[in-house]
Amino acid sequence: MVARVAGVFDEKLTEAIANSKILVVGAGGIGCEILKNLVLTGFPYIEIIDLDTIDVSNLNRQFLFHKEHVGKSKAQVAKDSALSFNPNVTIIAHHDSVISNDYGVSYFKQFNIVMNALDNRVARNHVNRMCLAASIPLIETGTAGYAGQVELIKKGLTQCYECQPKAPQKSFPGCTIRNTPSEPIHCIVWAKHLFNQLFGEEDPDQDVSPDTADPEAAGEAGASALNTEGTAAGNVERKSTRAWASDTNYDPEKLFSKLFGDDIRYLLSMENLWKKRRPPTPLSWDNLPGKDSPTAQHSGLPDQRVWSVHECAQVFADSCKALQADLKNRPEGDHLVWDKDEKSAMDFVTACANIRAHIFNIPLNSRFEIKSMAGNIIPAIATANAIVAGLAVMRAQSLLKGEIETCTSVYLRPKVNHRGQLFVPEKTLTAPNPKCYVCAPKPEVALACNLKQLTLKDLNTAFKEGLNMQAPDATVEGKGLVVLSSEPGETDHNNEKTLEEIGLNDGCALLVDDFLQNYEVRVRLQQEDEEKSWRLVTDTDTPMPGPKEEATANGSNGSDEPKPGPSRPKDDSDSDMEIIEEDDNGEPAPKPPKRRKVDMSDEIVELC
Repeated sequence: MVARVAGVFDEKLTEAIANSKILVVGAGGIGCEILKNLVLTGFPYIEIIDLDTIDVSNLNRQFLFHKEHVGKSKAQVAKDSALSFNPNVTIIAHHDSVISNDYGVSYFKQFNIVMNALDNRVARNHVNRMCLAASIPLIETGTAGYAGQVELIKKGLTQCYECQPKAPQKSFPGCTIRNTPSEPIHCIVWAKHLFNQLFGEEDPDQDVSPDTADPEAAGEAGASALNTEGTAAGNVERKSTRAWASDTNYDPEKLFSKLFGDDIRYLLSMENLWKKRRPPTPLSWDNLPGKDSPTAQHSGLPDQRVWSVHECAQVFADSCKALQADLKNRPEGDHLVWDKDEKSAMDFVTACANIRAHIFNIPLNSRFEIKSMAGNIIPAIATANAIVAGLAVMRAQSLLKGEIETCTSVYLRPKVNHRGQLFVPEKTLTAPNPKCYVCAPKPEVALACNLKQLTLKDLNTAFKEGLNMQAPDATVEGKGLVVLSSEPGETDHNNEKTLEEIGLNDGCALLVDDFLQNYEVRVRLQQEDEEKSWRLVTDTDTPMPGPKEEATANGSNGSDEPKPGPSRPKDDSDSDMEIIEEDDNGEPAPKPPKRRKVDMSDEIVELC
């Protein structure tokens, strides 16, 4: 295409493009735009990887997809659509996970450039490590609303994706969600937990009943529980929320009375909780506020206005019936999965969140606002995706010309800064962090844990979740003793033994490697008198991840991969970005601007 038009590019770039092979990881908002740009520019050979399928919510911003493509492979449809622009290009589509063993270091080495259009941290970390191992330049892209960024990652020359550890995903204490919500998001998380308890995959950590173990209750709940009817043995019989709902045939009135009446009265019995808080107000199905309010007259768009409590109760009843019917039609043992684009599921969460918010004197929100918060959504802007994709392909051209020093990171701002800039480039390439636990010459990290309680199984989890490894192997430094093996059966017999029991002590160093990622790191063990827990410690300012906790993000449809690490949403919001901080008045700070990495990749999905 363009590369074949005489005079558009110089001879050197034209030849470089003609002989190049490009890998695009992700076929979502940015991925579609990158693929289109590569094809129109004239890149002759492109491979694209994405495990996701096309959702209705993708159609307004991922322009290679149309209504008839819903449910099909993003990678395959993107290929077919892009070929209509230039049928002379060779495009290989992989409907697969980039973390698959099929895409090892040798696979990455065949490409001149890899271009990332992902939104999830696990896949990004993996591609980062594969490109470092293969010594192939990686162009990282991301958008969040009207903001975006493009940066080059080149081994030994620039910082890698993991040079600046990402802040842990935001989470809320269980007792806050169950007992003392104070923000709309607390009620939304509770409502999503309730959905899973009633219709989804039951998780004990997502219990929605009052938390009797809340430290603030100071034992009141235990005394109250003893007064409830027990068995002949003196034990209190407890029934799961799902079992109780099933016994009532999911009767909306009975569900409502328990969740928003009885449970709230039980919370009120925990008097210590309300000494410094405004107490909640239980609701009665027969006496709901808002029945005659103007909002109940169905004025305006339903998604954009705030429903009355009475309306919420009606929506609650209707959605319960619809979800129960859906559940009944499924095979025995199957369950529903919450989806922000499924009407009944979204109606249920909206109604429950607003009813609970009213009870706890928290402002109510529209369905549109709750949908945004329920999926931790920043609206995806098609033009921002297009701009960032264009910048990425321009960086690819500079790389092929050998002008790597010009490939500095560039940031798309939501609005012009005080210098009138919408695009803010770095002045120079950012050097690697010498203490990075991934790309440093001798990567090292400390694992703080209680050696007397942490088991070998927990250690394996720490390596996978904290260090984003796929198949870790660990040996004791200087001894060669195999502590952990990725080969099934080799060390499984020690899984339930503590680290102390298998001979590991404070200060012990482990050499941990992942052959799939061609990555090795030295891990020093540090005794910490906490309960069975762990945390990774580096010399950088930002703390590294600890054990996976309950997070607010849970609104992704059709996740791109299994869940090998922390939460795993789909790869289409392209939302990992970096912000250059300025003074509140818009003037630059006296010192050089501090760059703060804002990794939203585990928390943000696109808004339909």
